[in-house]
Amino acid sequence: MQIILKENVENLGFKDDLVKVKNGYGRNFLIPQGKAVLATTSAKKVLAENLKQKAFKEKKIIDDANALGEKLMAINIKISSKVGSGDKLFGSVTAADLVKAFEGNGHEIDKNAIAIPGKTIKRLGSYEAKIRLHREVAIQFPFEVIPEKK
Repeated sequence: MQIILKENVENLGFKDDLVKVKNGYGRNFLIPQGKAVLATTSAKKVLAENLKQKAFKEKKIIDDANALGEKLMAINIKISSKVGSGDKLFGSVTAADLVKAFEGNGHEIDKNAIAIPGKTIKRLGSYEAKIRLHREVAIQFPFEVIPEKK
């Protein structure tokens, strides 16, 4: 079944994407929840017209996302955490910790836009998180987890 997404759906696609899903998922979840509409020929024509009108606005948004990505790459983030034996952390470092670090530097980033390999970090060291600023703009952001000073 082909559907047109009305909003971003994790692990499926972004708003205004034309995607193919299993019949039950589309009929029983996406369409009743208002997350998608059936991709009829008239709906596809309306979507094509909307995308054409959005193309000009989208260019400015993509340029803004690229500029934000360059600003973020200039930031050096070190997240401090309590450390146990060796280099194991008490607890873990997650995307929420990165969001707090960005807010401390004056940047608003959505927690769902940050993907950390393995979802959590449980050891000291240098890591990279993928930050999705736009559907077409994603950056690999390096950061470091350091021991908390006593």
